[in-house]
Amino acid sequence: MDYEPPFLETYKTLVQKHLGDSRNNNDYCSSTVERCDIPLIDLGRLSVEREECMREIAEAAREWGFFQVVNHGIPQELLKSIQIDQKKVFYQPFLNKSTQQAIFSTLSAKAYRWGNPFATNLRQLSWSEAIHFYVTDISRMDQHETLRSNLEGFATRMFSLAQSLSEILACKLNAKSNYFREHCWPKSSFIRLNRYPPCPISKMHGLIPHCDTSFLTIVHQDHVGGLQLMKDGNWVAVKPNPHALVVNIGDLFQAWSNGVYKSIKHRVVAAESAERFSMAFFYCPLEEAVIKSHMKPAMYRKFTFKEYKEQAEKDVKQTGGKVGLSRFLL
Repeated sequence: MDYEPPFLETYKTLVQKHLGDSRNNNDYCSSTVERCDIPLIDLGRLSVEREECMREIAEAAREWGFFQVVNHGIPQELLKSIQIDQKKVFYQPFLNKSTQQAIFSTLSAKAYRWGNPFATNLRQLSWSEAIHFYVTDISRMDQHETLRSNLEGFATRMFSLAQSLSEILACKLNAKSNYFREHCWPKSSFIRLNRYPPCPISKMHGLIPHCDTSFLTIVHQDHVGGLQLMKDGNWVAVKPNPHALVVNIGDLFQAWSNGVYKSIKHRVVAAESAERFSMAFFYCPLEEAVIKSHMKPAMYRKFTFKEYKEQAEKDVKQTGGKVGLSRFLL
């Protein structure tokens, strides 16, 4: 299909090396995975059982680093409509996508991404394609009017949800929640549309293990599944819930909370016979925002968001993946 990224052609050497290594048993994507229900929180209870609901949110952020929310304020019709339009974008010819004609005709940053140009082995290769952009770029879409309109509604609601959850988490730390209103603006947040094509290589990563460079990430995924997170040293698979959004703590919140809330390593495993779609909202601060803990003794030195992003990009180029918060330990 001409809309598929040329994975096998581009990474032919890595694939051949992998298949020719008799010692390789796909250990980079272990088959011993438990299937579990991560905490499910009904946000409708905030109006009637506020303290109990807030406690559950903070507990999930401490114990799991992940939780699901229902009654989140994002209409199902809107999510379904975006998914339909998202497929239309990804089903465009690969040449259109790779030359940034898929969604933005003029965009300074590279919006469309696939694979991993810095991969030196299959453990570092993500069998997926994505369109990654700032919330403020939505208005610059020159085509796909329905998608543009829907994404504007999606971004507004997601930003409000992320801000509310962040303030709840700050409240449960007895910290000042106005930090997020002062430093996290719509223009500093990202959206990422993801497609995970069927993969002919068994147990490949759709997205390599990583932690997120954000305060919070909120994801809507389809029914296919594949999202897995690290829990007590084991990979566990997150059961898809069509009515829920998946929320996870990012590195910035772990640093800001002095390690109370956990940014957990997670990955996506590609399916051999099905494609998977998801959309993610990354709640981030302005580049000059300083991330530091108000708790003593601090685990991490203070840093700006710009500094953290630059270090993450440098690590990806040098190692094929993110290194993360360990770079900022005191």
